[in-house]
Amino acid sequence: MLQEFKAFVMRGNVVDLAVGVIIGAAFGKIVTSLTNDLIMPVVGLAMGKVDFSNLYINLGNGAYDTLKAATDAGAPVLKYGVFINTILDFVILAFIIFVMVRTMNRLKAEAPPPAPPGPTPDQQLLTEIRDVLQSR
Repeated sequence: MLQEFKAFVMRGNVVDLAVGVIIGAAFGKIVTSLTNDLIMPVVGLAMGKVDFSNLYINLGNGAYDTLKAATDAGAPVLKYGVFINTILDFVILAFIIFVMVRTMNRLKAEAPPPAPPGPTPDQQLLTEIRDVLQSR
């Protein structure tokens, strides 16, 4: 059973998938930072100094100045600003992946096919022998 598990784990597909998941998680963090730290402040400034991550609808009875104060008080809130950030994360990530896949497909298409291999020395010798026998 241990040998089967080792064979399963060492198959190329499983290792490739694991590497893809790890790199994807790290890449997701980069895109989240790009969205939250670079893009959203500019969009918020353009819209009148709005910080999307602090936009919420209070479903409770109390009044709170910030989202943090509302969540610390345990008030039920709809965090639509966080949702907007998440949607932008997804759109940016999807666009970057689209550009990467498109570029990889173009690079694959431009590579010329390898030249067919020539005959081996054994095949050349057999061809010469055949030609000699046919000429007799």
